[in-house]
Amino acid sequence: MTALLQVNQVSKQFGNDAMALSNIEFTVNEGEFVSIIGPSGAGKSTLLRCINRMIDTTSGDIIFDNQHVMKLKKKELKLTRTKIGMIFQHYNLVHRLSVIENTLHGVLGKKSTIAGVLGLYSQEEKQQAVKLLDSLGLGEFMYKRADQLSGGQKQRVGIARALIQNPKMMLCDEPIASLDPNSAKTIMDHLKNISKTMGITVLVNLHQVDVALRYSDRIIGINSGRVVFQGTPNTITKEHIQQIYGSEADDLMIDLGDIHAS
Repeated sequence: MTALLQVNQVSKQFGNDAMALSNIEFTVNEGEFVSIIGPSGAGKSTLLRCINRMIDTTSGDIIFDNQHVMKLKKKELKLTRTKIGMIFQHYNLVHRLSVIENTLHGVLGKKSTIAGVLGLYSQEEKQQAVKLLDSLGLGEFMYKRADQLSGGQKQRVGIARALIQNPKMMLCDEPIASLDPNSAKTIMDHLKNISKTMGITVLVNLHQVDVALRYSDRIIGINSGRVVFQGTPNTITKEHIQQIYGSEADDLMIDLGDIHAS
């Protein structure tokens, strides 16, 4: 298997605060579905934002698609980011724009500023947007304003916006945290399907351990900015969950029996 992403000894400190991330190290292979789990404040979101350099690391190295992300100049970074789709917990949609317009925003990274400002999209890009929205069950909502959608529908628009970039990897930051169980399942099914059928690598932050166990090829557990577990779902034990979640672990009510049996 080919490594698409290597995170080497990455640390992040904000000002004089405690370390948000300490010597994080892991590799993600092409086409893999990897979940990062851990309690709130563990550093999961900070880690994802370091990977696509929305924030800079304090030390360490991130290699994505054979590029040293921390060393990229502005233009190179823009190009690298077009290969990384990003999905956010709170969707980050433009509410007054339609579903299809929000989807097309995904190609802005490949356009000149003027083309972006004027909303100049090619016929091909528009057709791709329509196709993606259809595949995500949003065909009938294409011309609706984004603020008229439910949370689950908004997140599917977020997925379409990421997919129109034709990314090699998708970073998903707590994509189901704001959703009801049914919508959450729909989103996770779509992400898994994207990984399987399109070969896109998915790296997803999750608070829900049972979801991570069900969907992931591999799980990375983080506590207080450190990796405390790395392994496949069937190797995780109650002790590992205790290590990852500390005092929260008892409230999680996870039945590992089902997972290990399957």
